[in-house]
Amino acid sequence: MALFNFLTQEIAIDLGTANTLIIHNDKVVVDEPSIVAINKLTGKVIAVGKRAMMMHEKTHEDLKTIRPLRDGVIADFNAAESMIREMIKLINPKRPLFTPSWKMVICIPSAITEVEKRAVRDSAEQAGGKEVYLIHEPMAAAIGIGIDVEEPVGNMIIDIGGGTTDIAIIALAGIVCDQSIRVAGDEFTADIIEYMRKAHNILIGERTAESVKINVGSALTELDNPPDDFRVSGRDLMTGIPKEITVNYSEIAQALDKSISKIEEAILKALETTPPELASDIYRKGLYLTGGGALLRGLDKRLSAKTKLPVHVADDPLRAVVRGTGIALKNIHKYPFLMS
Repeated sequence: MALFNFLTQEIAIDLGTANTLIIHNDKVVVDEPSIVAINKLTGKVIAVGKRAMMMHEKTHEDLKTIRPLRDGVIADFNAAESMIREMIKLINPKRPLFTPSWKMVICIPSAITEVEKRAVRDSAEQAGGKEVYLIHEPMAAAIGIGIDVEEPVGNMIIDIGGGTTDIAIIALAGIVCDQSIRVAGDEFTADIIEYMRKAHNILIGERTAESVKINVGSALTELDNPPDDFRVSGRDLMTGIPKEITVNYSEIAQALDKSISKIEEAILKALETTPPELASDIYRKGLYLTGGGALLRGLDKRLSAKTKLPVHVADDPLRAVVRGTGIALKNIHKYPFLMS
C-alpha cells in the first residue's frame, strides 16, 4: 500500500487564465503565471510561468509565448498540456526515480460547456493525471474561505479571476443559480491599454498595463487611502519614440468603469433569480468576493453601494479557490459535486 501511495500522488490545481496554482501535501507549491514559451522550430518548451512571462511580448521570430487559457477555458490544447506537465515538474525539481501517477482535482468556471470541460480533462490526463476530478470555481472558493457549503443556508460568492467572473448562490452542497461573464482581470488590462492609447496617445503592452492595474487600479474615482501616482513607459503613437507619462488612480477608475458596470449587472441578475428564502440569507450574510479582481481598490465599497448589501473580501482572495480545491481533494468522497 505504501508503494501504491508513493506511485500515486495527489494535487489540487487552480488552472486560471492569469495564474496557475498547485497544492501538494497541503502546501501551495506552485504559483506561476499561466504562460508557456515555445521554440517554434522544434516545438520544445523553453520556459513556463514567471520565466515565460519575462519573455512575453519580447520574443523573436523563432520563439513564441502562449497563454493557453482564454476567458477561463483552454484555447490551445497542446500548449495547455505542455504547461500543466511543466508546472507539475516544478513540484519536485529533482528528478524522482519513479514518475508518479497523479490524482488531480482541477477547478473550472461554472458556465463551462461539456466540450470545454473535456478539453481540461484531456489536457490533465495527457499531462499524467490518472484520476481527474473537476470542481466549479465558486464552490471551491466558498470552501476555501471557510463556508460550510453543505448547510441549508444561501451564500453568494463572486469570484473575479483573470478570464471570467463567476457569481453563484450556493446551498446544500450545490449551485442553486449562477451567472458567469467573460469580464474579469484580462478585460481590465485591455481597458487600461485602450485608455492609454486614447487619452495619452501612448501604446503600452500587457505587462505594463498589468503593473498599472496592480499599482493604481481602482473601482472608485475617490479613495480614502489613494495610491501614489504611477509612471508608465510606452511608445508615443505620434512620433514612434518611447516616452513616459504619469497616471493616477482616478484615471484608471474611469478606464475600468464600463467593465465593472458589467460585473454589477451580472450580480444584480443573479440576485433577481435567487429563491426568496436564499435571498433572505444573503441579505443577512452579504456577498463574498474572491479571486484576484477582489484586490481592486474600492471594489467592495462600489458593489456594496450598488446592491445595498454588505460585501466581504476574502483573506488572501488570490488563493481562496486553490485552498478550497485542496480541501475538496482531501475529502473527495464527502463532496458529491466533484465531477469524476
